[in-house]
Amino acid sequence: MKLQRKNGFRALTLGALAVSGALVLSACGSDDNTDADKGSDSSSSAAAPSDVKCAGKGELLGAGSSAQKNAVDKWVQDFQAACSDVTVNYNPAGSGAGIEAWLGGQVAFAGSDSPLKPEELEASKKICSGGQGINIPMVGGPIAVVYNVDGVDKLSMDAKTMADVFSGKIKTWDDAAIKKLNPDAKLPSTKIQPVHRSDESGTTDNFTKYLNSVAPDAWAHEHEKKWPLEGGQAADGSSGIASQVQQTAGTISYVELSYATASNLKTVDVATGAATPVAATVENASKSISVAKKAGTGSDLALELDYASKEEGAYPITLVTYEIACDKGNKAESLDAVKSFLAFTASEKGQASLSEAGYAPMPQALIAEVRTTVDSLS
Repeated sequence: MKLQRKNGFRALTLGALAVSGALVLSACGSDDNTDADKGSDSSSSAAAPSDVKCAGKGELLGAGSSAQKNAVDKWVQDFQAACSDVTVNYNPAGSGAGIEAWLGGQVAFAGSDSPLKPEELEASKKICSGGQGINIPMVGGPIAVVYNVDGVDKLSMDAKTMADVFSGKIKTWDDAAIKKLNPDAKLPSTKIQPVHRSDESGTTDNFTKYLNSVAPDAWAHEHEKKWPLEGGQAADGSSGIASQVQQTAGTISYVELSYATASNLKTVDVATGAATPVAATVENASKSISVAKKAGTGSDLALELDYASKEEGAYPITLVTYEIACDKGNKAESLDAVKSFLAFTASEKGQASLSEAGYAPMPQALIAEVRTTVDSLS
């Protein structure tokens, strides 16, 4: 189905994203299923944001994407410095677990690195009285393809080669397909050991969406939060992936860039058809986000990225993290707090604080629509 771009999204230019060029998607938090730092009270040294509108009382629960954990921690700290009547607890259990908890009525909002699936959207109508779940984008950044091969400090792959590697068709690092893309590299005959996420993950969903979109003949599997192939090595959470690749020679995997940076992992440049293979950086990922199309309808701000873009410097394997709530029918006891907290995360101060945590803020035209959407929640 062809998706039309709203006028507001035509303004998503590189200029609007320049603020994020020097950023690196942060160490997005551990994948431990523990609550996020509750932050500090009104006596905290953190400056109370002047544009936050405090509302609601008690405990506000959220769960989901581990990729945004450190951003949430920062938001919680600053929000609670101004709004001491609300305690925000966010469990970075992973996108799949977060959506499941939200659909089960256990949390007031979920964080997910991919939009709600049709069946999840349908299920949301049961908990959103008179409404349904919507996707509200807040942060973005690149998914790095990481590897551990001694003596190979620079490596390029295209989508087909990645698909063949992760499906097991390409078995050794000196395979002819890899050699062709890296004629100057001294590739060993070491066995390739692909590693995938064992838990349901928005990172997996986005990575498999890239493979399926750009190399469908080599990767026939539909994109899913759950890894679609049986067998192979697996690790729980982004931190588990980074640790396994760091410790095991011959491995290759996919993980948010922050984990690669924190663990000093080498990353693959992606051959997209542009003149030069594209490195995994926030600036390069921002070029992909800047031309995203709106996939949702009405107040749903789900985005569709162009994974097949050949634009110079546009890194194609990119994710956007969404906050998920009901457009209508949010629980009365948590509605005010949800709106207050999400309004702060989308505010100028909330988005500016992302740079302190190492994340890329959303483009200005998009975040303006986010603010309108949050204000309309009922």
